[in-house]
Amino acid sequence: MKTAQDDRCHHKVRNERDLWDETMRVGSRTSTQLAQTTLLRSVSRSFYLSIRFLPAQLREPIALAYLLARATDSVADTPGISVPVRIETLKMLSDGIQGKASRDVVVDLIASFVPLQENTSERQLLESLPDCLGWLSQMEQADRNDIRGVLEKITHGQMLDLQRFDNPQEIRALGTAADLDEYTYLVAGCVGEFWTRLCFRHVQNFARLSEDEMLALGKRYGMTLQLINVLRDAGSDLRAGRCYFPEYELNAAHLATSQILSELERFQPIYRKWLEKAKAGLESAMQYSRAIENRRVRAATVLPALIGARTLALLDEAGAGALHRTVKVSRREVRAMIWSLAITFASRKSIDAIWKRAK
Repeated sequence: MKTAQDDRCHHKVRNERDLWDETMRVGSRTSTQLAQTTLLRSVSRSFYLSIRFLPAQLREPIALAYLLARATDSVADTPGISVPVRIETLKMLSDGIQGKASRDVVVDLIASFVPLQENTSERQLLESLPDCLGWLSQMEQADRNDIRGVLEKITHGQMLDLQRFDNPQEIRALGTAADLDEYTYLVAGCVGEFWTRLCFRHVQNFARLSEDEMLALGKRYGMTLQLINVLRDAGSDLRAGRCYFPEYELNAAHLATSQILSELERFQPIYRKWLEKAKAGLESAMQYSRAIENRRVRAATVLPALIGARTLALLDEAGAGALHRTVKVSRREVRAMIWSLAITFASRKSIDAIWKRAK
């Protein structure tokens, strides 16, 4: 006959076992997170610098979303594999992220991509995909849903890119400004919305503005950062067969895509139009950042805008020559920005001072 003491012993053993199991799960998860943090640092130094400012409850979902996005980008950009295969692999990888395909299927599918990665960090990133998907499954549901939502948009944008620019021997242009806006939204504007939703959920008194206002500003912030990437990488993109500047604007200037690199003066009015649009977009980015109450989140959020402003200034200085050389903000300047943010606790006054210097 089982006594009350037996019940207490049984419950004690069961509770200790449950505690041990939970400790092992947490330990495994922590180990995975530490490994992914190291990986994050290796695949994106600038983003890693920004994410270090974030509180822990934001750092985890944002880091994981970034790693998954970089992994899908690596698949999309892998040379030596045909475009149709890359598109199909992206679709399956997207299904894996959405929980519609098993991790084993995803691992088998990307196995052929891993040896083709020239960069060691990119190769390690693809090899870490099973861990990333496991990490995703352990996220709280709201964060997991948001990560899946933003990755669905990003992979859609990457697949559109592959479909539009499927022949590197032929330079193709996007049709209209709306196509460029769609591209910048799918691969980056949606990230601004994702960041905003996470912050409103996890950060008390996140911003002075309403969630709807911050979502709109965050969307434009992300789109602007991607437009800066388009401007910065215009030369290398053209040499790879991609032109993100609208075809109708080129036609109005009687300029074929194949002539851009040799007719830079004729191309300059089009380039400068989008450069000015990026400058205007950064004003929204600063409005977004200034509205944030939490100083750590404010610092993490404003850093890409400050680097973006400095990038635009360098592109402005380079003029037509920007398409024939690499334009990049130096590490020394980025470190100076981070130091200024840190020692002033990202005060709005200090942010405005860095902003003025960057421009």
